[in-house]
Amino acid sequence: MTGVQNDEASEAVADRSARRRSATATRSALRTAAAFRFGKYGYEGTSVRDIAGDVGVDAALVYRYFGSKEALFDDVTGAGKIFEPLLQEPVEAIPDWLCAMLLGTPKDGELPHPVLSVLRSSGRDEAVARLRADFREVFSTRLAARLGGPDAELRAELLAAWMLGTSLVLTEIRPPALRSAPDAKLEKYLRAVIETLLGPTAQHDGEMPEPGNGGCVADGR
Repeated sequence: MTGVQNDEASEAVADRSARRRSATATRSALRTAAAFRFGKYGYEGTSVRDIAGDVGVDAALVYRYFGSKEALFDDVTGAGKIFEPLLQEPVEAIPDWLCAMLLGTPKDGELPHPVLSVLRSSGRDEAVARLRADFREVFSTRLAARLGGPDAELRAELLAAWMLGTSLVLTEIRPPALRSAPDAKLEKYLRAVIETLLGPTAQHDGEMPEPGNGGCVADGR
């Protein structure tokens, strides 16, 4: 192959890589714009043209990447898709994943919470039913099966409830202590709750540790 052919081949590869990066960035930007609009205006109050306009692309790209407005709504609000990566993590790595997700939650309300997007949609009953089914599949069934031990299903559901409540408060209520606390301090408390629910640090006769002692033995810790 000549030097000219080599150059042409390299340019073709670079062009394909650039297009892939551009497509990935555009898809991500459309998801973000859709989450914001669905959360603020609801399903009926949001158009594909509005979402595409926020990103500065043609509306045809929404259909190309997601198929339909309904499919895009499901993509940005479906708990199964949002939390699917959680199920790929080893159990011991779940605290890292959850802390990263919660600490990465916008604290200025710039992106509405996915649960609010569902509640503000016109087909609320259907959307809530789908959300409930997603959560049962992700947490009550699949995560609980991985946790094992006593009250695995209850612990998995409590983890989901606590995680969603925390992210909702961070996103929508934004109380002063949470907004101003350093990430390191927040992470310390987040991990304490997550690790307790994932697996008790100590058990006695099959029972959970008494509240307040953190499950530690009386060795000065």
